Amino acid sequence: MARSLKKGPYIDPKLLAKINAMNKAGEKKVVRTWSRRSTITPELVGHTLAIHNGKKFLLVYISENMVGHKLGEFAPTRTFRSHGGKAGKK
Repeated sequence: MARSLKKGPYIDPKLLAKINAMNKAGEKKVVRTWSRRSTITPELVGHTLAIHNGKKFLLVYISENMVGHKLGEFAPTRTFRSHGGKAGKK
């Protein structure tokens, strides 16, 4: 279910504070985050985030095309092995 337009997009306050501080200082460091539910905003563009997928952190470079999506969309939690078939029966 989508979030209300009246409320606006959700972004973790601690993550936003770290990004704003880095933007002010003009530095680019990797930020580790567990907040997969946060929406990507224009302030995040150009930064590299390490998003937790439940097991490890995956590095994701944020580009302009990602704005409006959630961070969790770019760090998959499940690994697809394969369907059955001839290779799966051996």
